[in-house]
Amino acid sequence: MFGVIVSGRLPQTDFQQVGETQFLTTILDADSINHIVVFMTGTQPFPPDTGGLVYFSWPDSNAPPSWQLLGYISNDKLSAIFKVSNLKKFDVPPNALTFGQHKISHNAQIGISVEPLMNVQQQSALVASQTTNSYKQFAQKMIENLINHLNGYAMTQAQMIPNPTETYAPLSALESWYINFERRLQQNPNFWKSL
Repeated sequence: MFGVIVSGRLPQTDFQQVGETQFLTTILDADSINHIVVFMTGTQPFPPDTGGLVYFSWPDSNAPPSWQLLGYISNDKLSAIFKVSNLKKFDVPPNALTFGQHKISHNAQIGISVEPLMNVQQQSALVASQTTNSYKQFAQKMIENLINHLNGYAMTQAQMIPNPTETYAPLSALESWYINFERRLQQNPNFWKSL
């Protein structure tokens, strides 16, 4: 019923039913995966008024599974692309010192939970909202960092030494732009995608 595509590999359709409404597959050697596509194979639709919440996990032999909700698929949304490169639990630097034996999984798991469509859409909206909030927070922190950086170079006109190779702009112009950018970000956190 379900399949997964990892770039450069054959489609994988070996989902196993692990519960009444839960399906699971393992993606081998998943360290370098950036995106996955989860899709319906077309052999069987979801039961009426249901859809599938798609989860991702890096298994840990020393801890219970930690599942992260990616989004959903349904009879009206037969496939979806998800970015998974930023979901690793931890990255170990090449020369890191470790004590004892720690097994780091190089395989990932994809889980699909078949649930009422209303619940599927509510959970997916929550994930989208969290992503939007993180974009907004990133943009605000980046802009604040830029302004703080430029303030380190600020000087009055009296302090300026004429230099024909430099272009100067008043700091007030940047602050005005920042206020406008922040207002637009609050109105529509995705407005920057259309710039």
